[in-house]
Amino acid sequence: MNRSVWFVIIYFFSLHVNAQDSNNDDKNNYLNFPWKKVATQMPPGWYASADAKKVAETVLFCQQEIGGWAKNKPYHHPLSGKDSADVIKARPAIGATIDNGATTTEMIFLAKVYSASKDERYFKAFHKAFHYLLEAQYENGGWPQFYPLRTGKTVNYAAHITYNDNAMVNVLYLMRDIFADYPRYTALPITADMREKAKRAFDKGIDCIVRTQIKVNGQPTVWCAQHDEITLLPANARAYELASFSGAESVGILQLLMEIESPSQEIKQAITSGVNWLDEHKITGIKVVNQPGADGKKNMVVVTDPKDLPLLARFYDLETGKPFFCDRDGIKKASLAEIGDERRNGYSWYSSSYEGLMKKYDKWMKKGI
Repeated sequence: MNRSVWFVIIYFFSLHVNAQDSNNDDKNNYLNFPWKKVATQMPPGWYASADAKKVAETVLFCQQEIGGWAKNKPYHHPLSGKDSADVIKARPAIGATIDNGATTTEMIFLAKVYSASKDERYFKAFHKAFHYLLEAQYENGGWPQFYPLRTGKTVNYAAHITYNDNAMVNVLYLMRDIFADYPRYTALPITADMREKAKRAFDKGIDCIVRTQIKVNGQPTVWCAQHDEITLLPANARAYELASFSGAESVGILQLLMEIESPSQEIKQAITSGVNWLDEHKITGIKVVNQPGADGKKNMVVVTDPKDLPLLARFYDLETGKPFFCDRDGIKKASLAEIGDERRNGYSWYSSSYEGLMKKYDKWMKKGI
């Protein structure tokens, strides 16, 4: 085979390899991942990279004046000129929140890039956010969804103590990790004063959890997704989020309580009572599947499946203990099929977290705490 033929073979082989590398690079590009994965789940070495530092600049730039961050923002994506102008305009506004993992996710990210670079600006922003969370905590130990508190009838639920989507649980994990010297924060210059404040905030938060556990005939059950910040009673949020016994949110709370090293008898009772209630109200013999209609659009339906794992409903009626579903009209329905396409397909009405909870509970029981 002559030299020119070999050259052509090698040339096209190199194109193929480069194309594969390009595809792999594109597949593994952090810009293709959701923000939470980039912030908390990248390989350790990535947080020392130029890309991580570039992202960190955006996170610093987007921190609200009060110390927290807005929710549902892809902070790993470059900002356009308009984006930057909008951030500057919104900095003094009420936008900082713990909803959907906001603020705690950015703090974890900053801890990771600080550990890799020791850039003091990252810790300064972390420290500011830490004090934002302390300031936002109520005297009763709960946290509102937004702080400073938003006003107006359509958003008044944002002032409630918020367990929805593990908002308060995320904050309590962060506080625990700070005062207990978890590896994630050991490289940070955490002071004894910060640890004491984190411990105090954590203890107050756990006390709030125990006090808000819904009691029926004097017996502790589970929690609502949000509780009134004054009365501590279950409270409504959005029109389709009525006061209820909550499935997934209660699982998150119970898993946190089971990680307390030396729980009080009150906490032990809260755990046992909560797990028992969920066990009694688990749903078996069904699963939720997507059965697209003729138009190809998403269509979530409940089908019979005796072999599928147990599910928990998002909401259980406070009087009957039965699952319910709700549209934006705020009217309870007995089945998922009874609500409109928009809410049926745009919300998580069931949770598959029961099995994981029971495994953790079994381990907790075997410890004999």
